[in-house]
Amino acid sequence: MPAMRVFALSYLALPILFALAASAPHAAPADEPNPVEKQNQGNSSGTLSPKQQLDNLFTTLKRQRDPDQASLIADQINAQFADSGSATINLLMQWADKAIQDKRNAAAMDYLDQVISLKPDYVEGWNRRATLNFAIGDYRKSMEDINQVLRIEPRHFGALTGMAAMLTERGNDNLALKAWQRFLEVYPANRSAQEEADKLSEKIAGSRT
Repeated sequence: MPAMRVFALSYLALPILFALAASAPHAAPADEPNPVEKQNQGNSSGTLSPKQQLDNLFTTLKRQRDPDQASLIADQINAQFADSGSATINLLMQWADKAIQDKRNAAAMDYLDQVISLKPDYVEGWNRRATLNFAIGDYRKSMEDINQVLRIEPRHFGALTGMAAMLTERGNDNLALKAWQRFLEVYPANRSAQEEADKLSEKIAGSRT
């Protein structure tokens, strides 16, 4: 991937509240209750709004210390993010995914632009476009999209890893560490994030000696 251009000062001065796409979904064992279902047992009203459901999932994710169980919760959060509530938007996202798989990046970008234009508060449209911009080497636009993801949903651990990765590649270790620390506030059981934060902490400490 081409070397990243220096970010504008405004990007570097922004609070570090970012995260990347989570890992692929994991299937829950059939005989093991879902951790969120266990938390919400007894609530038969069925009146929780999507936002309340998402808040409950994030609360459970923050409390969960078992990595496997936390991963199941993260998968549910990603499913919530993915569902736009609109058949048209969901179809455009499917077309964008297929275009990306077929390496038709221009077509994928067009679909994602349409998604964002039609539903600018749909966080996953911005997140998917950030990922595509990163993949094609347009780091400035990827950063802009990540910032927008986090304006809509500051807890989006999917946008966080991307920000941390770009900052690390640019050599901004202190800001990258802050990004991982923010990630771990949201998703503390993620071992990969723990390892990345530990490596950066050791690197920064070593550079000061």
